[in-house]
Amino acid sequence: MKDPADDHDRADDHDGTDDRDRAKDAVGTWHRLAGASVLLDGFHALKHAVRFRAEVLTAVTGDRRAALALADELAPDVRDTLDGLLVEVPEATYRSLVPRPHPTAVAALAVRPSREAGLRALAATPRIAPVVVLDQPRNLGNAGAVIRLAAGFGATGVVTTGTLDPWHPTVVRGGAGLHFATAVERLTVAELPSGPVFALDPEGEDIRGTKLPDDALLAFGSERSGLSPELRARADHLVSLPMRPQVSSYNLATSVAMTLFHWSAAGGAPISS
Repeated sequence: MKDPADDHDRADDHDGTDDRDRAKDAVGTWHRLAGASVLLDGFHALKHAVRFRAEVLTAVTGDRRAALALADELAPDVRDTLDGLLVEVPEATYRSLVPRPHPTAVAALAVRPSREAGLRALAATPRIAPVVVLDQPRNLGNAGAVIRLAAGFGATGVVTTGTLDPWHPTVVRGGAGLHFATAVERLTVAELPSGPVFALDPEGEDIRGTKLPDDALLAFGSERSGLSPELRARADHLVSLPMRPQVSSYNLATSVAMTLFHWSAAGGAPISS
C-alpha cells in the first residue's frame, strides 16, 4: 500500500517548500552571526576558504546552478562540499546581505581562526618561509593582494602594524579568501616574531645581491610614508628593489611579489601542497 507521506514529500519538492525553508534558515543564520564572522565575498573566496579548511557557517547564492557550474569548471576538488553548503536565496535577498554584490553572486560567513593559532604559526621554528610585514599600511585592497601573494608563495604569514584590520571584509575580498591559507595577524613592532628583518627602502642595498633567508621578516613601509621609525630601528638590513631613475615607487603588492620571487628563485623552501 502506498504511503500518503510519499505524496506529501513529493509535493514539498515540487512546490519548493524545502528550498524555501533552507533559504530562510540560511538567512537567519547570516543575520545572527554576520557581526562576528569573516565575510567570504564571491565564489573564489569561498572556494579557497573551503580548500584550506575554513569552518563555513552559512553560504548563499543568487544562482545556485551557475555557482555549481563554476565549481565544475574551476574547483572540482571542492565541488561536492560547495554543493552541500550553497543555499539559493532570491537575488534581492543576496544583495541585502553583502555591502557590494559580487559578480558571482556568492557569499558566505566563516569562523575567523583564533589569534592564538596565528601567533603559534608565526612563532614556530625553524621557519621554512618568510613572514611578510606590512608596516602601517593604509590601502585595504593592497593588503588583500599581499595576503593573496603570500599564500601563493607559501609564506609563513602576513603581519600588519598600525590601525588597518587585516581581516576587514575588503581585505578578505582582495585576498580571495586566502587568509585561511596563511597566518594573518595585526601586531606591534615590538611583538613581531623572531628572525632577521630585511626592510625595503630606496636607500638600501640592491636586493639582487642579497640572499634572503627562509626565516626572514620581509618588511614593507606604508604606501605614503614608508617605514616607520620603530620598524626602521628594528631592521637588520635595508634592501632596495631595482628601479629606473625618476620612477618614484612601486605598488605595495608589486614590491612584495618581487621580493618573494627573489627569495624563492634564490633557493627558498619549496611550496607545499
